Amino acid sequence: MRLTTAAERQVRKRHPWVFDGSIQTQNREGMAGDLAVIFDKKDKFLAVGLYDPHSPIRIRVLHAGKPAPIHKDWWESKLLHAIRLRREVQTPDTTGLRWIYGENDGWPGLVLDGYEQTLVVKLYSTAWFPHLEEQLSLFQQHLPCERIILRLSRNIQSLPAPNAHWTDGAVLFGPPPDDAVIFQENGIRMRADVRRGQKTGFFLDQRDNRRRVGSISRGKSVLNLFSFSGGFSLHAAAGGATSVTNVDISEHALRECEANWQLNTDRPGFLNCQLANIQADVFRWLDSHRKSYDIVIIDPPSLAKRRSDREDALKAYRMLALAGQRLTRPGGTLLCCSCSAHVSREDFVNMLEETLGGRFQMNEITRHAPDHPHGMAELDYLKAVYFSAPKA
Repeated sequence: MRLTTAAERQVRKRHPWVFDGSIQTQNREGMAGDLAVIFDKKDKFLAVGLYDPHSPIRIRVLHAGKPAPIHKDWWESKLLHAIRLRREVQTPDTTGLRWIYGENDGWPGLVLDGYEQTLVVKLYSTAWFPHLEEQLSLFQQHLPCERIILRLSRNIQSLPAPNAHWTDGAVLFGPPPDDAVIFQENGIRMRADVRRGQKTGFFLDQRDNRRRVGSISRGKSVLNLFSFSGGFSLHAAAGGATSVTNVDISEHALRECEANWQLNTDRPGFLNCQLANIQADVFRWLDSHRKSYDIVIIDPPSLAKRRSDREDALKAYRMLALAGQRLTRPGGTLLCCSCSAHVSREDFVNMLEETLGGRFQMNEITRHAPDHPHGMAELDYLKAVYFSAPKA
């Protein structure tokens, strides 16, 4: 393969994506998973990656710089490095974590999450299919593994796989789970629907923010908007909150909130905390709701699926921030989050400062938990901003 000058420059900067329009020449048509070797303008080795004829991201770069053999030992060294980076995250109290975070760990288009001894591998490219068996062998060798579940992104679910059984939710190794997998986060028991749930079954990226909310919840009332399965609410209850209110449009999500709550009723905090689950469109619910809370959490799903959605997403985030400002009691805490990759950290924070800065004090800006290492800008999506309401 040979690339345009601009694309060659990006690869030298270690960007792991080469788009189809950036390819100037190639010696033959490739198949999904072929190793694509990229040469520069002087016919010197530049990089090697996985070829994907089904995606606009035609090459997912594995290695750039000096030539290197891509074989089992090479992959094993990368996996051991990824495991070492997560030593401080995995504890007896936290048994759900991300072992591989795609491009940021050197596996472009592949994510691996672990829940206790259940591994969930999610693929975003058919280029991984020819290499999957080799990867599974390494995962079983080096990670806690009773079973491995396969999840496929929507864009590849209809594309052919070498094995007809490799479908979304398939069990690749071990016995199928009877139900959701139970794991621990900061000592709190939670469920992960690894075969049918969103992403790999749970959102692990907010782990540290959930712990922080728990640490400030004693004696407080908490409103959790877009609650999903109630992770923030569980931590608040464990931290001593007097009440938590979950609001989500999904009946299934609220059932998961209740199921997670029941897993933890032996903890003192849960016995003394009042739980309310409200099924509603959050935007409409906010129009008429007037009760205020000590802590308000706003963590919506992605509001910008495409770059063209950016302006509308910022308007929606602003509307939510204004509602959160109105519902936060004097001296309380407002947490505003965005998981939209097409809304930059700078744009999100600036919007919040303009919307809330006149009265509320910005305290801290956080991002993913450490098992989601920072690297590629497109995967650095999570923004969480803490504000304090003025005291009465």
